Amino acid sequence: MKILVAGGAGYIGSTVCSALLDAGHTPVILDSLVNGRIEFTRGREFYKGDIADGALLGTIMAAHPDIECAIHLAALIVVPDSVANPYGYYTENVAKSLVFYNNLLANGIKKIVFSSSAAMYDDSPETDFIVTEESPLKPKSPYSRTKLMMEMILEDFNAAYGLNAITLRYFNIIGADPQMRSGLQNASPSHILGKLVSVAEGALDRFTVTGTDWPTRDGTGIRDYIHVWDLARAHVSAVERFDAVIRDAGSGYVPINLGCNNGVTVREIVAAFENVYGQKIEQDTAPPRAGDVAGAYADTKRAAALLQWKPELTIEDGIRHALQWGKARREMLGY
Repeated sequence: MKILVAGGAGYIGSTVCSALLDAGHTPVILDSLVNGRIEFTRGREFYKGDIADGALLGTIMAAHPDIECAIHLAALIVVPDSVANPYGYYTENVAKSLVFYNNLLANGIKKIVFSSSAAMYDDSPETDFIVTEESPLKPKSPYSRTKLMMEMILEDFNAAYGLNAITLRYFNIIGADPQMRSGLQNASPSHILGKLVSVAEGALDRFTVTGTDWPTRDGTGIRDYIHVWDLARAHVSAVERFDAVIRDAGSGYVPINLGCNNGVTVREIVAAFENVYGQKIEQDTAPPRAGDVAGAYADTKRAAALLQWKPELTIEDGIRHALQWGKARREMLGY
């Protein structure tokens, strides 16, 4: 099967492309390289450009008329940046996605797997922070609001135009491709594991725990950490089982949580990192960042039932692969 992968040169997108290739499919990458890396596209079908460029999408479809489905991962994703620059986030994430969806339809593509986010869920201390796809939504940052808006547009496009959508609500991503073909590409990552690796590599002096008064068991934020390779495998399942998912769900718009069904606090993942790394990490504490939330973790029953998928890799696997990727990144990307 041939699949258009928008944002396929980024951290998650490149890993999804690797998983597709390993499963015998052909990803066709569309990426502006604003955040993606050209190194992650080598040996793969790649077009540099913007998702809102209708002429470019027409060129891609003319060259690859057998594309059956699109995976949309192109977005700006840093919560504090979205608070400081909401215009940029609404433009890149919402306005351009609206055009992209319309252009997909114009080119005969009526299947899309969308990279969504668990950041749109409301805090749920009454359920011990576990959330299902029906849990209340209350996005607390421009970033998370863009993800909800993009889902709302997909729901409306399905009702009006027959664009079927599976929206995968990611929890917190860790690790790297176990074969070290790609990983987190940012020199100054905002992800918790990226920051811990930066401390281990000496790029940061200390790790800062932001927020210590949340209503969790140790006061730090609670998250569901999913290995990027497990996440990538879920995209393969979504593509391969697309028609079955739509049929079994009884809807052309299907949100699905992707996590490990396990809540881990910030202090707990720091302890796990220290165990794998074999050394203590110097730490500070600070107030929550703009847009931070107490957190949540996933009820993954729907993913198991519809995608026939479950996570296979552990937090320790993710930490180990992230540390291995640090060396591979320097060799591949030069930093």
